[in-house]
Amino acid sequence: MQTPAPARHPDQSGEAGPDGRWTTYPGATVETRRQLLVKLTWTAIWALYLAYPVQDLTTGRHTAAATVAGAGALVLFLGAYLGVVVMRNRPAFGQLAERVPLGLMLLIAIVTSVTLGEAWLTLFTYTSVCASVVMPGRRAIGGILGVTAVFVLVGLVIRADAGTMVSIGLPCLLAGVAMYSMQKLVATMRELKEARAAVAHLAASEERLRLARDLHDLLGHSLSLIAIKGELAGRLMDAGKGPEARAQVADIEQVARQSLTDVREAVTGFRRPTLPVELAAARTALTASQIQLDADPRLAEERPGLGAEESGVLAWALREAVTNVVRHGAGATRCTVHLDETWEEDGRYAVLEVVDNGPGPGKSGAGNGLSGLGERLEQVGGRLVTGPADRGKGFRLRALVPLLPGPSGQ
Repeated sequence: MQTPAPARHPDQSGEAGPDGRWTTYPGATVETRRQLLVKLTWTAIWALYLAYPVQDLTTGRHTAAATVAGAGALVLFLGAYLGVVVMRNRPAFGQLAERVPLGLMLLIAIVTSVTLGEAWLTLFTYTSVCASVVMPGRRAIGGILGVTAVFVLVGLVIRADAGTMVSIGLPCLLAGVAMYSMQKLVATMRELKEARAAVAHLAASEERLRLARDLHDLLGHSLSLIAIKGELAGRLMDAGKGPEARAQVADIEQVARQSLTDVREAVTGFRRPTLPVELAAARTALTASQIQLDADPRLAEERPGLGAEESGVLAWALREAVTNVVRHGAGATRCTVHLDETWEEDGRYAVLEVVDNGPGPGKSGAGNGLSGLGERLEQVGGRLVTGPADRGKGFRLRALVPLLPGPSGQ
């Protein structure tokens, strides 16, 4: 069975799941025009707060020329607002180009507020949010404070009442700070995802290095011995000592067969999955499926008494359990992985338990994956137990493998 792949939920980069739903949030990367269109649609929803300037234009207190100019300015402002979103998701536009629509938004907010009245001060809130997105790093805080300061100055110039200053000024400041915090959060999530992928890559690299060391040690000694014995057999044949030469050839054959066996065992150990690698893969798959993973940190540690073969079977169990959660745990939001020990009538066992809060096992029988996992566990003297989780909600998988005799690993 291959590493589990997400098959139900949209991932964090805005890809769609089988049900066609999309995940779009500030900072999520878009890769297609359809994803960009969906993100623009969600962004345009916040334009509902532009109802205040629209209402001001419909009151009839402005001249016809002022009304037309205000409507044009409002359309241009909305276009610049959506333009920031487009430029942020298209690498062809640099940071300098992104500041052009931001500057245009600030200019329109100032001019319309001064000429048309305090209802247009709402535009400063959108400008503050865009400043937090466009300005790099900590400069975004300066941009938010700068836009808020301009808002206060314009409000004082047009003599807006105190209630309007507070009701618009606070959202102007707080919305910008909230968007800045969201950007930092998304960046941190992206870094964590990359770090987890790096950990999985390093674990795989460590396995490759182990295989290289094992092959070097095995083949280096064996090939040296074969070369020496081959040279000796040649000398014996030249000296007419046939029986002795045949004995050396027999030794060469035995060494070659043993080397082949050792290489096969080394490659088998390399192909055997490990708990740390499978845990990293499980975290990536579950995160992409929007399922929170609560993992026992001892999974990444070496457990006394747990043999390599038994540990490999537990890694297979973790892979199969996570695959089961991703593919069949519709509605699951949490998955718990725990590794512990238990005493049975026939000895001490290591227990890997995987529990989700999905719909449960249902009425259908175990699939091929669980059946194959049960056979793997039986080969090492273990067993598989599956069933509903606590209170009948969710699915529980328990894989038990025997521990070698010795002190209990605490």
